Amino acid sequence: MPSFDEALQRAGEFGRFQRRVFLLLCLTGVTFAFLFVGVVFLGSRPERYWCRGPSAAALAERCGWSPEEEWNRTAPPERGGDAGCRRYLLEAANGSAAAGALSCADPLAAFPNRSAPLVPCRGGWRYVQAHSTIVSEFDLVCVNAWMLDLTQAVLNLGFLAGAFTLGYAADRYGRIVIYLISCFGVGVTGVVVAFAPNFPVFVTFRFLQGVFGKGTWMTCYVIVTEIVGSKQRRIVGIVVQMFFTLGIIILPGIAYFIPSWQGIQLAITLPSFLFLLYYWVVPESPRWLITRKKGDKALKILRNIAKCNGKYLSPNYSEITVTDEEVSNPSFLDLVRTPQMRKCTLILMFAWFTSAVVYQGLVMRLGIIGGNLYIDFFISGVVELPAALLILLTIERFGRRLPFAGSNMVAGVACLVTAFLPEGIPWLRTTVATLGRLGITMAFEIVYLVNSELYPTTLRNFGVSLCSGLCDFGGIIAPFLLFRLAAIWLELPLIIFGILASVCGGLVMLLPETKGIALPETVDDVEKLGSPYSYKCGRKKKTQMKDVQTRDRGKVSRVGSSNLIDERKLRAERSEDSREDEELEILPVKRLNLRTLGHVVLRLSFLFLFCPVEATVASGPAGMLGPCSVIMNKSAVQFEDLTLLFS
Repeated sequence: MPSFDEALQRAGEFGRFQRRVFLLLCLTGVTFAFLFVGVVFLGSRPERYWCRGPSAAALAERCGWSPEEEWNRTAPPERGGDAGCRRYLLEAANGSAAAGALSCADPLAAFPNRSAPLVPCRGGWRYVQAHSTIVSEFDLVCVNAWMLDLTQAVLNLGFLAGAFTLGYAADRYGRIVIYLISCFGVGVTGVVVAFAPNFPVFVTFRFLQGVFGKGTWMTCYVIVTEIVGSKQRRIVGIVVQMFFTLGIIILPGIAYFIPSWQGIQLAITLPSFLFLLYYWVVPESPRWLITRKKGDKALKILRNIAKCNGKYLSPNYSEITVTDEEVSNPSFLDLVRTPQMRKCTLILMFAWFTSAVVYQGLVMRLGIIGGNLYIDFFISGVVELPAALLILLTIERFGRRLPFAGSNMVAGVACLVTAFLPEGIPWLRTTVATLGRLGITMAFEIVYLVNSELYPTTLRNFGVSLCSGLCDFGGIIAPFLLFRLAAIWLELPLIIFGILASVCGGLVMLLPETKGIALPETVDDVEKLGSPYSYKCGRKKKTQMKDVQTRDRGKVSRVGSSNLIDERKLRAERSEDSREDEELEILPVKRLNLRTLGHVVLRLSFLFLFCPVEATVASGPAGMLGPCSVIMNKSAVQFEDLTLLFS
């Protein structure tokens, strides 16, 4: 009985059908990014705010003051700290509460030595800002400032709840069904959030939006990776995350042109309703259908895939199976019972937690450090694009551990250095902080890959779900850690982030290397990882096979045929997450194109960030091209080869 992977290979592993579905589902990553980091613009702090008592309000109306004049005449002169949380008790002037007793030119002249008593503000703040935010809508300042932290924490709590509830539902009721329900849920709850009459309603439906938002992201990722062949699965998973980065790049443009937080909320929510049209375009995962004993429906979908891809699926494929089998009731004890499993589980949990805290902390920090929020946010998003390309170029050459540890160390050192750089050189602070953002983005994407490679087939889904739950837990803590510590010292969160990332970079070096080894099938296979005989739990290195042939030329044909038989067996037995590096030697063109793609994107990033528009066409002295023009010309030449990447 043929396996599903064999049938998919016949139907086409990444043909026209998969490319169409892949592109459509990747758009989910854009909208999920809007939800994930939208709080930076929904909850950006106003440029200025002060407490406005009843007497000050009446006086401002009588005198016809502008907001600037009202602030100068009625707000306490101290700037920063809790100045906006106190107000002058103007009602105490000459023992009268009437605003008419105060002068428009100098209201404080009515008090001895112009010293009016200060009292805590109980409400009635006045805000000066370009766009309205939830801060001004619900007065999330002073004693209520912690509520702004709560809005992002509640969203991450929703992510955590959605990971378990909708993740289980997707395994039981189907991927596309839960995806469509989640898209509808994101749209409905997002609209309610935009028109919430009070803060309790706002946070309640923001939690629900987090639940459904995690459902869209999880099911989108699963569908994309289940309908393509094993050789394409890794690059497909990374490209999906690049669309998440694309959402981060687009978001500041949306926020810039929409003047209210309600408009921004609707703009990032309503596209979810368009995804309901996928009901007629995106099929159920045939791999899931087979696991639910619905082979007829799976075969029908596979035949449609083959037809769209210009392939032919033989009628002999009347029954297909999935080689992966999961244990019925895995538990946390299975993840910590043996030494190697225990070490991997604890380190991976810390890595997930650190990635979430540092990544979300650096993103939300853009909203409190001043400067141009829109430009800073856009640049930070552009910086994330090379992360995926660097991963593709390094994990097969240097393995998993070195890029994983190196990216965490870069993020940690960059955060620590930025915290102590003087504010007088903002370009250097921005450059170092950008390196930190690049490093933590790489770490965040690599942990997905490493986590799935270090758990056996029988525990993989459960283990990845449990460890990634620490990501959502880190997201719950991140806003409180950032805003509360920043109130003490603006750079204190960076020091905490730097320590966490640096420690994580050291710990991941203790993980076993998985490059060139097939996915472990059992706990015993995991225990052998990292030992001198770890190749026994996966395929042997090709260099070892070549050495055998070199030592005994008289047995070349026999060894070759034996290796061929073993290779066929391994191909039939490997799981859906097996390594694509087994096939790299027969795909030299595509490997070269990935490298070319990396060179082109890095050059274009350089052009965009450092070369003005006119520099790309300007010539140097004596008619020679300038450096920006040379880079652009090289990129254009290499771009012609990229059409083969998805062919």
